[in-house]
Amino acid sequence: MTACIALLGGSFDPVHHGHVALARLFADLLKPDALRVMPARPWQKAALQASDEQRVAMLELAFADAGLDVIIDQRELALGSPTYTVETLRGLRAELGPDASIVFLMGADQLQRLDSWRDWQQLFVLANLGIAARPGYTLDQEALPPAVASALAPRLASPEQVHTTPAGLVCLAHTLAVDISATQVRAALQEGGESRTDMNLLVAPVVLDYIQQHNLYKS
Repeated sequence: MTACIALLGGSFDPVHHGHVALARLFADLLKPDALRVMPARPWQKAALQASDEQRVAMLELAFADAGLDVIIDQRELALGSPTYTVETLRGLRAELGPDASIVFLMGADQLQRLDSWRDWQQLFVLANLGIAARPGYTLDQEALPPAVASALAPRLASPEQVHTTPAGLVCLAHTLAVDISATQVRAALQEGGESRTDMNLLVAPVVLDYIQQHNLYKS
């Protein structure tokens, strides 16, 4: 039987409830054989505030706390330089073989700038995409760059089809109602005006403990 691997990449600086909700949504939809969470050194973003080790530790805490069984895949960190999703997927495809279903997960905010990614059309050759709507970011065709909209339209498929197809399909999920960004979390931590209860709405209590113990995001 062909394996289905769901892959959630990101900076996770820090990991928050939105990341966990996205992973859980597609774990429920796709029923993948494995869920990999891959911290990146993304070329499109400014310098990260937490170290690689700290980001991995926070991921382990957050997903264990959520009861989600994940593999923290550190291949991008091992490279020691900014990474491109297309290169990572090429490596993963070579490792898993031609028949495995690889599903790269993202939010609608990333989809709206997908055409700025390196060799973005190649993503469909290497993997399927699982894309979740976010408050403020619609999955409607009119809201997307024309090239992205036209690439998506013929590829839309059910979770069951995506689970059994190696690459080239897109599964849309309109039900992710969590609106949190790492930028918002860092700003709240930096200002220090949020109560513990308010911060727990953004990040897992175990992650907040870790952030405070390691004095992260203070400036």
